[in-house]
Amino acid sequence: MPAKLIDPAEIRQRRILAIDDEQPNILLLQSLLEQEGYASLKCLSDPTKALQAYIDFEPDLVLLDLMMPQVDGFELLEAFGRHDKADEYRPVLVLTADTTLQARRRALSLGAKDFVTKPFDVIEVALRISNLLETRILYERLRSA
Repeated sequence: MPAKLIDPAEIRQRRILAIDDEQPNILLLQSLLEQEGYASLKCLSDPTKALQAYIDFEPDLVLLDLMMPQVDGFELLEAFGRHDKADEYRPVLVLTADTTLQARRRALSLGAKDFVTKPFDVIEVALRISNLLETRILYERLRSA
């Protein structure tokens, strides 16, 4: 197996914001992230508080459900995109039960960097999280070089 470009400890120090209106899903994500060694987590089950949390917490990665009441994941993707600077790379991993091609295309066109349907394989999601955070770290290094 090839050596990692980024120290796994550096990846685990990154901030992750998880947004899902279903409390069992939030608990599953929190448990998964804690088992993987992530300590800087913010988990929300109220999507109306998500944009403010995004602004205040400044996550390195967002885990986002699409189908939520009041404010859905598509609206949040649009809001996140309006908030970010043009040269910023802050990945969003969509975790949703919506298996339609339209949902996948719309989420990706609004800025999501990855898309996983529920129920998901926790090992696969953990690997995707690590990969997206590694990409963010490399992007930051290139920007500051």
